[in-house]
Amino acid sequence: MKAGGDMKIAGKAVCVFVLFTIKVMSTVGNLEVSAMVGSTSVLTCTPRPNTTMIIWKMNPKVGGPCTLGYRADQHKIDRTNCSDSINWRSRPDWDPDLEIRQVGIAHEGNYTCEVVATEGNFHEMYHLTVLVPPRLTVRCDDDDGRPVCEAGAGRPAAQIWWVPESNSPPREEAHDNGTVTVLSKFAAYSTNVTNATCFMSHPVWNQSMDVGCPPPENMNLTWLYVSIILCFLSIIPFVAVMYYFKLHIDRLCHKTKTPETAPTDSPQEDTMEVEPYTIYVQKENVIYNSVSDLTAGQNLPQGLSPAT
Repeated sequence: MKAGGDMKIAGKAVCVFVLFTIKVMSTVGNLEVSAMVGSTSVLTCTPRPNTTMIIWKMNPKVGGPCTLGYRADQHKIDRTNCSDSINWRSRPDWDPDLEIRQVGIAHEGNYTCEVVATEGNFHEMYHLTVLVPPRLTVRCDDDDGRPVCEAGAGRPAAQIWWVPESNSPPREEAHDNGTVTVLSKFAAYSTNVTNATCFMSHPVWNQSMDVGCPPPENMNLTWLYVSIILCFLSIIPFVAVMYYFKLHIDRLCHKTKTPETAPTDSPQEDTMEVEPYTIYVQKENVIYNSVSDLTAGQNLPQGLSPAT
């Protein structure tokens, strides 16, 4: 009895072990998959013999959960709360894979394929990550002239580093749509460095770009020299033109100027102007002479006139 009881216990243990093993093997853990935004992604679901039902359960970031189901005994397809971009890749009775067209950030989330067969239930789970390639730009900063490398609106955030090494850490700016912009301004340990190479790493691709910016002091001096030269170059033609016009205007004035002549008066006009005065003086002289003769004949003082 004891031996038989031990056999029964051992048999139950084996059955429990086998069932546990089947249960563990029937579930595949979360598989990390990624897809480029705008592309088409396919999530596989392993077909099983004697399948009775296939169900895709999806929990994307936006739009809420949705399900796609197929019943083999009825050849019936059920669709609940799924957008048109999510569908079977082909006929689910022989190809249960899921296809996502025009992948967007809203599609990111968890996807589970459940296959019900006579052997048991089988699950395959995926976590979909949507990749957005950032826009890489390099420029010289307007304020201090240092090289700047920017990876704009990427998902996930890009990694940026410099050669030679920069002592300034990059800055990140998150956007509402889930993308991140990374901005890195080069700051060398040595002030003599004028050229640098920006390296950007992202799951989509890796890129590197060279950027060279003159130091701010050199830049300011250069602009100062250029400004002075342009100023002189603009003044010299102006002075030359003014001098040229001045010479020609002076020559023109000398040629057209008439000699000054003293005004001539008519002798007749002078005689007419002097003659009345001459007549008046002559009359006065005659009167004066008459009085002088009279006073001289009467021996009177010249200041007294004879009584009339």
